[in-house]
Amino acid sequence: MSEEPDVETIGALLEDPTVRTILTQTSQEPMTATTLSDHCDASKPTVYRRLEDLRECGLLVERTKPDPDRGHHRTVYATNLERITVDLDDGGLTLQIDRREDMADRFTKLIEGI
Repeated sequence: MSEEPDVETIGALLEDPTVRTILTQTSQEPMTATTLSDHCDASKPTVYRRLEDLRECGLLVERTKPDPDRGHHRTVYATNLERITVDLDDGGLTLQIDRREDMADRFTKLIEGI
């Protein structure tokens, strides 16, 4: 993510019920696209498009999780979103996005700061 998304982009995303379901479900636990497709009652291509939109806006992270039962790995998605705030200031709207920081990212910052 190179820069913060604007109010219009976030508003359009949040208008979509599939996006809202993805955010609420992945806030509880990381999930695969297949599982999200079931929860959203949407096709996998639709879910994958919404996942990519959310990743591009920095509202979702993709993780690789080992799957020892099948002998490979799987991709799961989790939201890193904590809060979105829209304020009316000086005749315009301003957007603030608060994200949760991943434990691994915090550890990396700690080590880099030493």
